[in-house]
Amino acid sequence: MKVEQLYTNCLAQGAYYISHNGEAVIIDPLRETQPYLDLLKQNKDALKYIFETHFHADFVSGHVDLAKATGATIVFGPNAQTDYKSHIAKDNEEFKVGGLTLKTLHTPGHTLESTTYLLLNENKKPVAIFTGDTLFIGDVGRPDLAIKSDLTQEDLAGMLYESLRNKIMPLPDDVIVYPAHGAGSACGKNMSKETFDTLGNQKKINYALQNISKEDFIKELTTGILPAPQYFQKNAFLNKKGYKNYSDVLKDGSHGLSVNEFEELMQNLKPIVLDVRKADEYAEANIPDSLFIGLDGQFAPWVGTLIRDINFPILIVAPKGREEETVMRLSRVGYDNCIGYLKGGMDAWKAAGKKTEKVATVDAEEFYSKSYKKGIETIDVRKPGEFDSAHLINVENKPLDFIFDWIDSKDKNHPYMIHCAGGYRSMIAISILKANGYKNMTNVNGGFGAISKVAGVDSEIVSQACSSSK
Repeated sequence: MKVEQLYTNCLAQGAYYISHNGEAVIIDPLRETQPYLDLLKQNKDALKYIFETHFHADFVSGHVDLAKATGATIVFGPNAQTDYKSHIAKDNEEFKVGGLTLKTLHTPGHTLESTTYLLLNENKKPVAIFTGDTLFIGDVGRPDLAIKSDLTQEDLAGMLYESLRNKIMPLPDDVIVYPAHGAGSACGKNMSKETFDTLGNQKKINYALQNISKEDFIKELTTGILPAPQYFQKNAFLNKKGYKNYSDVLKDGSHGLSVNEFEELMQNLKPIVLDVRKADEYAEANIPDSLFIGLDGQFAPWVGTLIRDINFPILIVAPKGREEETVMRLSRVGYDNCIGYLKGGMDAWKAAGKKTEKVATVDAEEFYSKSYKKGIETIDVRKPGEFDSAHLINVENKPLDFIFDWIDSKDKNHPYMIHCAGGYRSMIAISILKANGYKNMTNVNGGFGAISKVAGVDSEIVSQACSSSK
């Protein structure tokens, strides 16, 4: 028996490869199919089923393309309806893979069709559960993502309470919990960095599995949920209805353009120019009005959060050799309309004498001593929870997640110092603000992590979350 977790850090997502006696199943695959085809070939396995735990909202699954490539059957749990061929399983239905069995446990709550798959060995002993977004390590799925449902998030939270207690908690403590996500995903509130655990340990440490009333569970689950990123519903619909073939997306996007061709498309189509280099490279020289979202961060989630039209044409400025990777990672969240990349990158653009812009930057020490101390207005673009934990006094929290809600509330001619935790998100914010007419912004390199080391934890400088006794 082979059970392999295929974890993708930038999406905080886990797919799973299970095989036995020459047959395999894959659970919750990513968009690109080739890695799975390579695994099948390497292990000399035939793919029998592709199991989907639910209609994912935070990424586009590879189930449709993978089924076409292999002939495998796509399986969803009860209540699912798809616009492509799939098998809608009944609760407790069993599927054979070699000598193993995968049993469907319908666990609605995160969404109505959410399903956990229980893996049984040759002796029908429970080995593992693949819980999707029903049960995470240290957390459970948010209850506000059901597609076109008349149910409230309180209704769904109540369903999740019952699902956990009636379907999952009665299972043996030594069963391994394999969730679809870990820390960094927006599908839950506070999940662990660990990517699997025993069910017995989760019964001890996961708040959702404690001896609490249904009313208290619902209150806990529905309190403090940030609004879902705008692309979540769009990805869920793509997963339900189908999508453009990945090979075609990759071919269309991985098309090198000369400087003149690139500039002509900029002028004629008015696309988004997406610069995916490092933040310091973008600061040194960038194409005017381009959007910075670096590949070496949580690229896909920020694309999905900040590029509001999923079908808008995109031109790429990428480091050499990472152009195809950029197209692939855009497609993971349904941004399939990339129309090419700048051949030769920014070196070619500058060599052609085209206009560039810079972003002013300072290190934490200079910021603290020369700007913050002198009262230059500072904006903290971290998430509210980060800000509440610790922040500079007299500094406003304007989260990057909601930048389009506050972008018109500030004076565009006023000087601002912008910081996040480390400098990545603040550069994204500056690129958006710059394209929307802001004139005088400076990025703080190293962000709050570096600032707090310079400032120390002096209460006059850093405001920290208060304890209940304070």
